[in-house]
Amino acid sequence: MSGYRFDRLKVLVVDDNVHMRKLVSTILQAFGVQQVFEAESAERAWPLLRENNPDVVILDWMMEGMSGIELTRMIRTDAQAPNPFVPVIMLTGYTSVDHVRQARDAGANEFIAKPVAAKTLMSRLVSVIEHPRPFVRTKIYFGPCRRRRANDEYHGPERRADTAQQAAE
Repeated sequence: MSGYRFDRLKVLVVDDNVHMRKLVSTILQAFGVQQVFEAESAERAWPLLRENNPDVVILDWMMEGMSGIELTRMIRTDAQAPNPFVPVIMLTGYTSVDHVRQARDAGANEFIAKPVAAKTLMSRLVSVIEHPRPFVRTKIYFGPCRRRRANDEYHGPERRADTAQQAAE
């Protein structure tokens, strides 16, 4: 399917729907991922996350108990999280702009709408590997930079300095 080798990649798949979990796991295995860990809830995912320290987490938004949004925030901010920088791909049937923003604001790196397609899963997996976004820490947020592209027209107080300009200073 691609020129990538995912055989050393560890992926945690969290979804309360067994069929969706198996589908995502099967697609990952078809990509060559050999270490796929599965959890049917965010509560069950937390110990797996801590024991296996996966390279990527793919999780459902809406689950019984703790939601995928809550787990994402926990991954990003809990002192016991093994890797707060782990790429998180949110997989959900909730596809409104508001839901995408909420996932982004919780610290998700990527977003996939259900039903999942192998091509889409591959593109998001490649995206978090090839194009990792820098992480930002503020008083209210820790996670990947929420700005996907530079906006040269914005000159407000929260404009980030150009790295070339910073290097010259």
